[in-house]
Amino acid sequence: MATDTRSRDTRPPATEAAVSEDREFSFSTDDYAYLRAMLKEKTGIELGPTKQNMVYARLAKRLRKLGFKTFRDYIEFIGTPAGVDELGTTLNALTTNLTKFFRENHHFEHLGTAALQEVRARAVSQGRRLRIWSAGCSSGEEPHSIAITLLQSMPDIKQWDAKVLATDIDTEMVRRGSEGVYPAASQEGIPADIARKYFEPHGADKVRVTQDARSLITFKHLNLIGNWPMKGPFDAIFCRNVVIYFDKDTQRVLFERYANLLVPGGFLYIGHSENLFGITERFKLLGRNIHRKIA
Repeated sequence: MATDTRSRDTRPPATEAAVSEDREFSFSTDDYAYLRAMLKEKTGIELGPTKQNMVYARLAKRLRKLGFKTFRDYIEFIGTPAGVDELGTTLNALTTNLTKFFRENHHFEHLGTAALQEVRARAVSQGRRLRIWSAGCSSGEEPHSIAITLLQSMPDIKQWDAKVLATDIDTEMVRRGSEGVYPAASQEGIPADIARKYFEPHGADKVRVTQDARSLITFKHLNLIGNWPMKGPFDAIFCRNVVIYFDKDTQRVLFERYANLLVPGGFLYIGHSENLFGITERFKLLGRNIHRKIA
């Protein structure tokens, strides 16, 4: 999937003109092409040709902080052994993180009713084990919403071996998610009784998800196109608004791997702008981007 480019220098040529002469930092079209190719190789995420201004905005602060004058200098730095840590920061900056609590709430409604009913039915013969994966968890709102849904829907959850795995390629997002601290305004749209029960004040204008919800979740750094150390099986996987950044071939591989990790009849929740048409035949659409594993 990812190719090895260590044997050749793919940095942009020094002759390419800058896109905009009035910018603080010179940023050529070849500079952008290099960063696009690097992101695709390292993460599988494919930026479109219209995202150059976004990349400039996200990385300009790093150039400013480190004292570089051009993107070419910055690119050369992250390609050296001394720039390995900065390369991770670059990848973090270029991955998109936009989420909220109970986003696309119908998924959590389905999880708390139909999905958990089937989990309970399986428990009769297979034991009280529950596993859910939030793949591409960003800053943690999604897995915390999952945990709150479990607490609300399963009064006997302490009698279960219940765990939520939350993973993301962005190490800073993983750190923030594990802390469970958010602006107080992030509770907007959450029913008042849920907000009172599962969020507590945490300093000025901030709240923290309560310990009973946080204790259900394990946050881990994971590159979806790399090795997956977990074995599953999972009862449900949330992978929402993630695969839109991958090409079709990468999507096919990802959904094959998801299917392999789900229990028979397990559920897959994807984003409202995503679909599995022409990608995989291992899932059946139940409606509103809720899919069941059929093979």
